[in-house]
Amino acid sequence: MLGTIGLFALWLLAWGLSWPQRRVWLASVLWWLLVLVISAPALRAVMGLSPRPASEFRFWLIFGIVLAVVLGYRHWLLQLRHKAVAAAPVAPATARDGSFSEAERNRYARHIMLREIGGQGQQRLARAKVLVVGAGGLGSPVLLTLAGAGVGVIGVIDDDLVEASNLQRQFIHRDDSIGMAKVFSAEQAMKALNPFIEVRPYQRRLDELVAAALIADYDLVLDGTDNFETRLLVNRICAELGKPLISGAISQWEGQLSLYDPARGAPCFECLFPEKPAPGLVPNCAEAGVAAPLPAVIGAMMASEAVKEITGAGEGLRGRLMLHDALYAETRVIRVKPRADCPVCGRR
Repeated sequence: MLGTIGLFALWLLAWGLSWPQRRVWLASVLWWLLVLVISAPALRAVMGLSPRPASEFRFWLIFGIVLAVVLGYRHWLLQLRHKAVAAAPVAPATARDGSFSEAERNRYARHIMLREIGGQGQQRLARAKVLVVGAGGLGSPVLLTLAGAGVGVIGVIDDDLVEASNLQRQFIHRDDSIGMAKVFSAEQAMKALNPFIEVRPYQRRLDELVAAALIADYDLVLDGTDNFETRLLVNRICAELGKPLISGAISQWEGQLSLYDPARGAPCFECLFPEKPAPGLVPNCAEAGVAAPLPAVIGAMMASEAVKEITGAGEGLRGRLMLHDALYAETRVIRVKPRADCPVCGRR
């Protein structure tokens, strides 16, 4: 009885601490070995302990055999799955070589029909490498939309874990992802949506140590973070490396976005927002709240700008700032210019 209670207590602890499955299985096996040894009649006699019913020992022995069969069957299924994946054609490499498979042509047919995108535009998407900073409110629709659109390589960096309060607006995550790293939860959803893309998750905060090397490896950066220091860092590195930056922000019912690209005559983020807001002046979503549809709206606009930037379709938001008020259903776009005295891009 104590062995059974202890096993359930172990599983409850593992659930509360969000242990990975491998750790749960290992702890269960170790607990089974301990209980099996303690309940063995011969060992108890040698140790001078009071005898226990032989049925208890047989129960734990059978339990261990069943557990071994389950684990072995699970391992066998995983091996079959890995072999099937390994045997399948690697779609991104095919697309970058200049041709799509029949499955890809069917998947992207509605894009290819568009005069502004076509087959060449879809090839550009397949060859593109896009970095998304943040897998939260804005990152969720951005990542899903870019994955569905067929962007070949998508990197996502975030050090946060999925919480229950995220699920009201961060649709890329699921209830059973609570406690999981957001980048891995996002990776699962993106690969489930489109197995023909490559996802590169980075579970860490973007800081000075890695920013330049990481951003240099991508063609385009999308920033959906709610941390002003991170926004300034991403903007500075993108300006230094000549990488276009699509940045969005949301609060309560309002959102904004623009394409910052000083290398091509547009202002950078710091041209428009040169000073860090005073504490409490611009609260984040956790402090001020946010309407659930708003991140999806602004995030979809950011993804749309990314698709246009990659394919060359239409007119993007380079040199323009879009402001959206969801509460009163108003959207306006204003012209913005570089500042000559901008410390980031003023001398470029």
